[in-house]
Amino acid sequence: MKNKTSFLSALRAAFPHTLPVLAGFGVLGATYGILMSVSGFPFWATTLISLTVFAGSMQFVAVNLLLGAFAPLEAFLLTLMINARHIFYGISMLDRYKGTGLKKLYLIFGMCDETFSINCTAAVPEGIDKGKFYLATTLLNQSYWVIASAVGGIFGSLISFETRGIEFVMTAMFFVILIEQLKSKKMAVCAAVGIICSAACLLIFGAGVFILPSMAAILLLLTLLRPILEKEGPHND
Repeated sequence: MKNKTSFLSALRAAFPHTLPVLAGFGVLGATYGILMSVSGFPFWATTLISLTVFAGSMQFVAVNLLLGAFAPLEAFLLTLMINARHIFYGISMLDRYKGTGLKKLYLIFGMCDETFSINCTAAVPEGIDKGKFYLATTLLNQSYWVIASAVGGIFGSLISFETRGIEFVMTAMFFVILIEQLKSKKMAVCAAVGIICSAACLLIFGAGVFILPSMAAILLLLTLLRPILEKEGPHND
């Protein structure tokens, strides 16, 4: 029987999982808006970019690209390098996003590190349609970023403060998400695989290019370990 769960119910179920993202995006989104404002861009341009691009790290990098000479190839390659990890995110979410219908189009567009972490690990409450839950999570997270960047853009010319080191908020947010994952034995194994592979690739390849090799190693190891991990319990679908 088709699940008749309302989208409002899915929003209520997803909201608590997105609170760490709200805290992180609230600060970083506002910081991005302020940066755009002091760089000469109107708040509506900041809001439009957050709505259509929605790639936090790349949006910060794009400020200099927009101010520099027109170099589409350089921008394309830089974007690909920064966001190539999303290829692995997409592959790992194939099963979870299966059967979500047209919602999948927005789920693909709205995929970011934080949304991936939540949708990959959160247990969808009983009675809540999983497609609507994933959609709610994605929509809430993007809304946080868009609203925060718009507010930062509006008030950017009126306030001035030291933003150096503010990026630690994102690190803290991921740490909170990691703690939530470690409550599950299966996710603790996955987290251990991620940490070990990332540390090894960092030592082997260096800080500049370790992300892609580490993601490939993580994907390979988790694929090999999948039969064992699935015995620990069902997926949180």
